[in-house]
This record gives sequence, structure tokens and C-alpha cells, in this order.
Amino acid sequence: MPPLPPDVRARITAVILAGGLGRRMGGQDKGLTPLGGRPMAAWVLDRLQPQVGRVIVNANRNQDAYGRLLGLPVVGDRLGGFQGPLAGIAGALAQIDTPLLLATPCDGPLLPPDLAERLYRALSTARADVAVVHDGERLHPVFALLRTGVRGSLEAFLAAGERKAGHWLERTHWVAADCADIADAFVNVNDAGALAALETRLRPPAAQRSTTP
Repeated sequence: MPPLPPDVRARITAVILAGGLGRRMGGQDKGLTPLGGRPMAAWVLDRLQPQVGRVIVNANRNQDAYGRLLGLPVVGDRLGGFQGPLAGIAGALAQIDTPLLLATPCDGPLLPPDLAERLYRALSTARADVAVVHDGERLHPVFALLRTGVRGSLEAFLAAGERKAGHWLERTHWVAADCADIADAFVNVNDAGALAALETRLRPPAAQRSTTP
């Protein structure tokens, strides 16, 4: 798949969603959790930054740490109480001036280098308002490309007390981007076991051999 031209990349702001409570990680701030000696969000940034014009972080805790470690602008949710990823997306939509927003979670450090291209092609072909990753088995609605015109719909959805991404998608013109060939790229680190498995996966082969009995 050919890369997006510079003028298209410039129209996309990406947000790394790090505004959750990390309940399944014992309350850790997942984006700042070390992975291979670096904050997990830094892995996401490395893969995301070449694909878009600008990157920001959505965080409701440790905002100074995110700004210092990643060197990015940090925006919080406009809703209090840790209302979930849609609240983070809404907060980002309220702060950007590009026509497109690419949302990714902070705990998906294997995201593909052509994520923006895949989502943009799907969005443009279907003339949709939202494109969402589908890995061949299920949707990953937090990996999404949105036109900023959906902001009003999303804010109204949240104001009504709704939080589930799938329910909001049903109210929009959305399309699934086929990513079945790279399903492993959308692994989320949701608990300590998943973090340990990813540490092993990312360890250089020589280091893995040295620890093998």
C-alpha cells in the first residue's frame, strides 16, 4: 500500500489515548508503564509519528510526565471521572484544527506503520465519517480515524450518559478497515501477564538466547 502523500498526512492529528485508570494493571498509568526500558506510550509514538502531521496525548493523570517524556502537547478529558476512550477522543477533537483525527490507545505498542494509510483509504473509499480497524475477527474501535465533523454527535452521545464505542458507531456513517493480515499489531497490554509476554516478544534474539536454560 503506497504511503500517504505529505499533504494528506498534514491533515491528520493523532491522539495517544492514555486517560484511563488502568484498573487491570493495578491502577498503573499504562502509558508510562516501562516496556523494554521505555514508557509504553513512547513505543506508540515511534510508530505513529511518521504517519501523521501532529501527535498529542490525552491524559488525565501525570500530565507533566507525559509532556516531559514524550515532548508532546497533553490534553485532558472535558468530562470528569475517567469516562473512557470516547471521552478522550472528544477531548482531542475539541483541541485540534485539522480535519482528521487518528485515535490509538497507549497500550498498543505494535501498531502498524501503515495504520493511517489503511484507515484513510477505507474512510475515503466509503466516504464515511469514521473508519475503524477490523482484525478479521472483531472490531478495535479505539484504533480509528475520524472526521472532526463528528464532534457534535460524540459530545451529545457522551452528555446522554452513553460510553460504549459500538453504540456510538451505530449512530454514525462508519466503515471497517480490513486489517486481518496484521491482526497481531493490535494486541493490547491489559494486564501484567500481557506485559510480560510482550517484554519477551520485544527482547532482542541474543538476549532471549542468553536467558534460555
